[in-house]
Amino acid sequence: MFRILFLLPIVLCVAWYLFLKHNRVPIKQGKNGFVYILVASALVLGFFLLMIKVTQH
Repeated sequence: MFRILFLLPIVLCVAWYLFLKHNRVPIKQGKNGFVYILVASALVLGFFLLMIKVTQH
């Protein structure tokens, strides 16, 4: 599962892009959504990396 975690931001960004297009919102206006997605994905990845380091002896 950890190996496919890199797909999380890609899938979420594509979903956000499709949401913006469906609601006819300009990409410039929805730019913050992409930033939030990338930051949240980085936090999730960092948490899992920390848990791997903590649990390895």
